[in-house]
Order: sequence, then C-alpha cells, then structure tokens
Amino acid sequence: MKKGGAKAKKFIVNSIVHVGLAIMAFVWLLPIFWVIITSFRDEKGAYFKTFMPKAWTFNNYIKLWTDTSNLNFPQMFINTFIIACFVCVISSFSVLAVAYTMSRLRFKLRKTFMNIAMIIGLFPGFMSMVATYYILKAFELTQGDMIKVGLILVYSGGSGLGFYIAKGFFDTIPASIDEAAMLDGATKNQIFWQITMPLSKPIVIYTVLTSFIAPWVDFIFVSVIMKDNYQNYTVALGLYQMLARENIDAYFTRFCAGAVLIAIPITLLFIKMQKYYVSGITAGGAKG
Repeated sequence: MKKGGAKAKKFIVNSIVHVGLAIMAFVWLLPIFWVIITSFRDEKGAYFKTFMPKAWTFNNYIKLWTDTSNLNFPQMFINTFIIACFVCVISSFSVLAVAYTMSRLRFKLRKTFMNIAMIIGLFPGFMSMVATYYILKAFELTQGDMIKVGLILVYSGGSGLGFYIAKGFFDTIPASIDEAAMLDGATKNQIFWQITMPLSKPIVIYTVLTSFIAPWVDFIFVSVIMKDNYQNYTVALGLYQMLARENIDAYFTRFCAGAVLIAIPITLLFIKMQKYYVSGITAGGAKG
C-alpha cells in the first residue's frame, strides 16, 4: 500500500513539474513563433487584429536585402559580421591565453590580479561608457570607418578579464601532462598550442561562441558611439531604427524578418556546438 502511494505521489509530482515546464516553454516560445510568422505577413503596420497572417509573402525578406533607400540592412549585416569576427578572434585568444597563464604559471601578485579581475567584472559595463566614448573620440575613433576599429577595441579590450571559466577548465587538465612534455623538450608555447588546445575543444568552442555573440547582439554601447553615422550601423541599431515612429508602419514586418535572420547564425552554431558548449561551461564552472 505504501509502495503504491509513493508511486502515485511521484506521478503527481512529475506531472505537475512537466505541466509547469510545458507552460513555461509555451510562454517562452510564443513570442518567437509570433515574430517568425509576422515576418511573412503581407500586411502593413505594427498592429494586427489577427494572430495568424491573413496573407503570406516572402517580400519582407526580399525588400530587407534589396530596398536600401532608407535603411541599408545588407551593409548593417556586413558591418556587424566584420566586427564580430575580429572581436571573436582577438577575444578568444585573450581569454584562453590569460586563463592558461593563471592556471599553469605561478608568479607574484597572481592572486591579487585574479581578485581585482573578479571585482572589476562585478561592475556593469555601461558604467564606463561615457568615459570610453570620450577616449575613443580623443583618438578620432568615433567617425567614419574608424568607428569599426573603435568598437573592435572596446569589445575585445577587456575580454581577458573574463578568464575564470576557461581557467577552471584548464585546471581539470592534469599538470603532469605539461611536465612530461617539458621533459621531452617542449616549450610552454608548444605545450599550449599542441597539447592543451587539442584537449580543450569544449572550452575553446564556448569561448568562441560567447566572444562572437557579444558584439553580434550588442545595442547599448553601439547606440552611444554611432549616433547618426548610418553607414556604419550594426544590425541591432538598424533594427531599432525600424521601430522609430516614422518607420514602424512601413518596416515592422521587415523588422521581424531581420530579427529572424540575425538569429539564424547563432542558433545554427549553438545547435551544432551544443555538446561542447555545455561540457565547457560545466567543467570550467565546477573547477573554477
């Protein structure tokens, strides 16, 4: 009797949990589904009487790439991709290099540096935006194509301070491997590139993904530095302009199409690399 009651209780608890998760998933997925179907609407304006489109069309996607008279989405996409790629390379190398150094080398003020890095990481980035803007302005990195250089420097400049998760992963790799390689005559540089990196695929992929996503989706800082430099707008700022009062009626469905398009690369990357992403962050978090 007690066994049957325990099974019934377990069934009820599991049912409640699954129903709760289903409701949460529905609430989370509904806006995404609405944005996707709205990107195919053959209707103008931002307010619709029906949830499902009355007519379907691909014109919103076509015009997004061909109609550049007001908002040049292809140029925005290229700008964002260029910035994200440069930042991804620089940031990934910085994070992994600093993490490996903190994990393997012992030197004076090592713990002090790690504590300072942790404290700095607790402060929100927007606190330094005004100061950063004036520094970039002093170096003439807020006008023309030099804005891209300024954004790359800002996004990748402090990336090395986010080394804790990667350090935690490197800590899980036995130091005896490094010692054996050094006995065979390998240098620290050779150990890093030829031994540690091949063993660290999960954390490398995690670092690359997070480094690419940050500039790809950033809106706050880019809106501070760009102002009216339309030729160098990124996708996030360009999509926001589509929601301006003078543009929203004509561009809202294109805005939805743009939101779908910029989500596709990140979604595909995450699906492809998910197992490495999860194992990288869990291993790094457990040890770090």
